[in-house]
Amino acid sequence: MYSLSDFDFELPPELIAQTALPDRTASRLLHVENAGIVDRHFRDVIDQLNAGDLLIFNDTRVLKARFFGAKETGGKVEMLVERVIKNTLDEHIVHAQIRASKSPLAGSKIRLAEAFDVTVGERAGEFFTLHFPADVFELIEKYGRLPLPPYIDHEADDFDEQRYQTVYSRVPGAVAAPTAGLHFNEALLAECSAKGIHFAYVTLHVGAGTFQPVRTEDLSKHPMHSEWYTVPQATVDAVAACQAAGKAVVCVGTTSMRAIESASQTGSLLAGSGDTNLFITPGYVFKTVDRLITNFHLPKSTLLMLVSAFAGYDAIKLAYAHAIEQKYRFFSYGDAMLLTNRTS
Repeated sequence: MYSLSDFDFELPPELIAQTALPDRTASRLLHVENAGIVDRHFRDVIDQLNAGDLLIFNDTRVLKARFFGAKETGGKVEMLVERVIKNTLDEHIVHAQIRASKSPLAGSKIRLAEAFDVTVGERAGEFFTLHFPADVFELIEKYGRLPLPPYIDHEADDFDEQRYQTVYSRVPGAVAAPTAGLHFNEALLAECSAKGIHFAYVTLHVGAGTFQPVRTEDLSKHPMHSEWYTVPQATVDAVAACQAAGKAVVCVGTTSMRAIESASQTGSLLAGSGDTNLFITPGYVFKTVDRLITNFHLPKSTLLMLVSAFAGYDAIKLAYAHAIEQKYRFFSYGDAMLLTNRTS
């Protein structure tokens, strides 16, 4: 039985990637396989995939979810939209994190970006319910700021606004990028398609909870954050065809994996939408996914536990030690790994 301290490691700060590489495919790729660890370049991932394999991408798009504003009293506020709850003709409601010297009261107003007012509603757990005056997505896109991860030490600029989105993003709703997908550009996708590799899509709106470390030594007591996902019938059909052909289901990113595995809890992959708080730790038996492309994850994070469950705890521990020794770039703008399911 593993505990929190088993997923801690020392990372030299200089290995935290602060900016993205200009060429999406120029990152390194640490290939963890049964024969050991192989250092590759990400653009060579196509050589490790076979015709008929299925790549599953998360097509969520990152919102410009960060706002600065002021309460009616003049107190400063920093806000991060966590989730859009409703965006209809009559209701425009979000759940958001708010930092302020004093929590805003229900019924009060907050002026955001010196441009528009939102009305504070009831608390929803750790989040505030906010009522926007008009279309949420339009206001966010026009007045919000891209929320880079907390370990990146600069404000988002024009380069970040382009590079912190996947080239296939299309469904707005995330507050963090599905970062494994950042390594793919249009040319590499075209090469994969020409080789006979198939594509399918899920949507999982990544929440800010993805950056939160686990704080309880007993992993069974960790309250896993919830994220909204959807798995369309076309993806279910593509997975079935891939498996029938004896090929590999390859998830691009832990978010794609969480969506697919969340929809596989009956033992078979089912189409549908909903919230998932699936917490994958070593001992979990994967139902659908054969291989995983992923970035390097934070110490004591649920995502490090997930990849340890998938590829094997010892294999991941050795791989991370190798990556640190070889000065791989870590986290959202960093390098990638290619892993194989060792539990099947």
